[in-house]
Amino acid sequence: MHNTLSNTLANTRRNSIKLLSAGLIAGIAIFASGCGSDSGNRPTGTLVSISAQGEASRVPDIASISAGVVTEADDSKAAMQANAKQMEQVMQAIKDAGIDNKDVQTSGISLMPRYDYQPNRERKIVAYQARNSVSITVRELDDLSGVIDALTAEGANQIHGPSFSIDDPEPLRAEAREKALKMAQTRAEAYAESLGTKVRRIVSIAEGSHGGMPRPMMRAEAAMADSASTPVAPGETSVSVHLELVFELAK
Repeated sequence: MHNTLSNTLANTRRNSIKLLSAGLIAGIAIFASGCGSDSGNRPTGTLVSISAQGEASRVPDIASISAGVVTEADDSKAAMQANAKQMEQVMQAIKDAGIDNKDVQTSGISLMPRYDYQPNRERKIVAYQARNSVSITVRELDDLSGVIDALTAEGANQIHGPSFSIDDPEPLRAEAREKALKMAQTRAEAYAESLGTKVRRIVSIAEGSHGGMPRPMMRAEAAMADSASTPVAPGETSVSVHLELVFELAK
């Protein structure tokens, strides 16, 4: 009976080892098959990385300007009161020019003392200077010159800008992107021809873009205004797209 029990246990161990081995083999086979399923997407040829930039330009359709009022008085309260009164006239001029409320935003309010500096003497406050400024978006460029003149006529004694841009730059960006892509493809084909290969596919694309090339800023002072209208030249605004592409070249 003892021998029968020993034989039974031995047979059970052998069967368990066989099953375990078969399971391991099957697992390895599945893993190998899974790894092989991705091999079709892995690059098998030569990889070439290419940078390309495309640019597109057009006449801008909106402009941004900053208009403000600076007032000065002997005490802080008088400076702020004078500034508020003058700024009300400027805000009314903006409204009369047909500028929508959403296109007008306060950009800064400040009150600072002005000191008289004398050698070997303690500095002394001689006046208080109050400032208030707003950022304005003008959507009709033909009206820009008139808007600037109206602001200065109604008390704006500081004007900065204009800064020109495109309200919807996406179509222009798409044009720049297409130019960059064509340039990259042309370069990849040149590499392929030199190496005796062909462009098989694009492995990856990374994009970076920026819009509105920097434009000179104009500054106008109310004291310089006369009966002549302020000249404005919008020129062109450029949008560029930078692409980083990786191509696969193969026989």
